[in-house]
Amino acid sequence: MRWLSLILAAGLASGAAAQGAPPPRIVVEGTAGAIEQNYFDPERAAAIAADLRAEARAGRYDGLAPEALAVALTRRLSPLDRHFRVTYSPAAEVQAPAAGDAPEPAYGREEQDRRDGYGFREVALLPGNIGYLKLSRFAPIDFEQRDWPAWRAADAIFIDLRGNGGGDPSMVGYLVSAFVPADANIYNEFRFRQGRMSERPPVLSTAALSTPVYILVSGRTASGAEAFAYTMQAAGRATIVGEPTAGAANPGRDVPVAPGYAVFVSAATPVNPVTNGNWEGTGVRTDVAVPAVEALDHAHVLALESALSRIPAAERIDAEWALDAQRARTRQNEAPPLDQFAGRFGDATVFVQDGTLRYRQGRRPAIALIWLNGEVFVPPDDPRFRYTFRRDRAGQVDANEIETESGERSLRTRDQAR
Repeated sequence: MRWLSLILAAGLASGAAAQGAPPPRIVVEGTAGAIEQNYFDPERAAAIAADLRAEARAGRYDGLAPEALAVALTRRLSPLDRHFRVTYSPAAEVQAPAAGDAPEPAYGREEQDRRDGYGFREVALLPGNIGYLKLSRFAPIDFEQRDWPAWRAADAIFIDLRGNGGGDPSMVGYLVSAFVPADANIYNEFRFRQGRMSERPPVLSTAALSTPVYILVSGRTASGAEAFAYTMQAAGRATIVGEPTAGAANPGRDVPVAPGYAVFVSAATPVNPVTNGNWEGTGVRTDVAVPAVEALDHAHVLALESALSRIPAAERIDAEWALDAQRARTRQNEAPPLDQFAGRFGDATVFVQDGTLRYRQGRRPAIALIWLNGEVFVPPDDPRFRYTFRRDRAGQVDANEIETESGERSLRTRDQAR
């Protein structure tokens, strides 16, 4: 049985479809009842429900249109728990599921997960031998698939959660297990009204125990994605780069409260054994605070700087060149005038487009170049190549030399007609 089904096995509020929206006081009463019956902290749930009922009796929500009522209740409740959310859908036939069941999508969960790629949006090897994994959500994990062998070869791993709103804790725990010893006591324990559940997976994947990990986050990183970042940070296994996360720690599900209305109620709260707390309300703190859009570039520099100290001297050139290119991204305002490098160089053409120097050889697509230093330019996404412009005695650009990190060189002289 899926974990979210276990969280709320009984006691769900019900609602029946009806013509037109129900009166606000009926909606508030249903919301209060859903929280009172299902919120993980019974004492706090009773207090929240009592306050809502008192506000309804005082007429606070009278006269609000359906959508406005849902917004008002969400604003009222979300400061108490970041997962609280009231929704209204006029066409919805909102009915309570049977005990132990979770509402199913239009097609099966396995098909849904497969069509969504299990949340894996991008897997790449960045310049400098840095592994990159972008996750849009945490799908249920198949514990028979135990390993990502390629991770063992990377000098660092980036996990991009900047747009990840959460998901299933089975994948959260499994991914964490890839980076910590098998006996590590670092997994969150979820506490709900009746019982507890650990995020520790039944099958472990100790694939990358020493590889540095950088996790990219933003204000859109929430819930299960925060659980992964928080656990990895508490375990001392990751550097968190970006902006503070959403601060939504307590998992749960939507509960119907009246025709067309549902409220998301948190059914459990996580407690981390390292911190004895969680990230509710505050979000996961960042170790390197930068704008979220710049998180990948900053993490890339940090990872390459760290990797250089571990890579044998004879094998460092790719990491060194990748680091040079990353640092160069921030210095483009210092680049010399680009028009002086434009021209024909044998079968290649160098030109300026949209403020960027571009190199096209024959019919191949043009390559964008950024200024590195002096007369040297590099492709920002493939720093294995360097394009150096040579000058004649009069100081005019008369040749272009392409050098690869393996030491190969090719020289093209500039056509005289300019």
